Amino acid sequence: MTTENGSAHGALTLPDVAAFAFDGAGKARSVNLEELSAIKPGDNTSGFTWVHLRRDHQEVASWLKQFGLDDLVIDALTAEETRPRCTIHGDGALLNLRGVNLNPGEEPQDMISVRLWIEEKKVVGVWLRPLMAVRDLFDSIDRQRAPVSPGDLVAKLALRLADRAEPTVTCLNERLDALEEAIIDEAEVSTRLELAYARRAAIVLRRFLFPQRDALTTLQIEELHWLGSRDRSRLQEAAERVTRLAEELDAIRDRAQVVHDQIMEKRADTMNRHMLVLSVVAALFLPLGFLTGLLGVNLGGIPGTGEPWAFVILCVLLLALGALEYWVFRRLKWI
Repeated sequence: MTTENGSAHGALTLPDVAAFAFDGAGKARSVNLEELSAIKPGDNTSGFTWVHLRRDHQEVASWLKQFGLDDLVIDALTAEETRPRCTIHGDGALLNLRGVNLNPGEEPQDMISVRLWIEEKKVVGVWLRPLMAVRDLFDSIDRQRAPVSPGDLVAKLALRLADRAEPTVTCLNERLDALEEAIIDEAEVSTRLELAYARRAAIVLRRFLFPQRDALTTLQIEELHWLGSRDRSRLQEAAERVTRLAEELDAIRDRAQVVHDQIMEKRADTMNRHMLVLSVVAALFLPLGFLTGLLGVNLGGIPGTGEPWAFVILCVLLLALGALEYWVFRRLKWI
């Protein structure tokens, strides 16, 4: 029943269907859907099951019905677009979370969703694109360090999502550090492109992390009898870590605005210097141009018309006038 869905170039792979039976003591075994359906809630009082399905699989709707989920939950798990949220429905909780996209060739801020339906003895997850944090959970199960309860599973997943997002936020901070240090030396176009990327990434990540914090906080404070005090404590820790990451993204966005202002000030200073040079040049040549234009009119009475030394005298006068103007501009501190 379980098949592999992978891609080239070392991309992350997850099975289309992954099902586990947990014993509640840190161990789990992989099962197929037939074995999963045969497990009854009372068969193991301390254990639970988890099935994780690929959303675009042709049989996903029938599988979800097979697990006893109602239409509202199925529609929420298979929706095309979703944001992080937590909704309590009966004795269960519908939880949508997002993680950074660490697949090769993808942008981290193109965040990937994971949807979970959580009950006391059952967790049903749905995914479309592979998520590294889910792969981490699979690896911990293989090492016999499995979650001991549905709440523990959600808390571990939320913490792994924060762990995976932290390097991305750190990378954005480092890119801004480099921009701040090289803003004077680097090419303006390159700096502005890097800055635009950092600002966009911070805005997109922040847009999902704050709702994710609210979703985890909602699950933590809800009166669900299958959530223990340890689970609530770890969910609170995950929410605080998400909050810290979101606040760092706020700081990155503010720093990016400061860097942008510095770039614009640099451009304005450069333009002002250029305009000042042009203005000084124009002011220097304005009286000189007036004199040469006046002497160049094709009318009688122009002084020095018949004298061979008149042109030399005119050049000397123009140079003297230009030097006088330069001295006046220096005194006025225009140059």
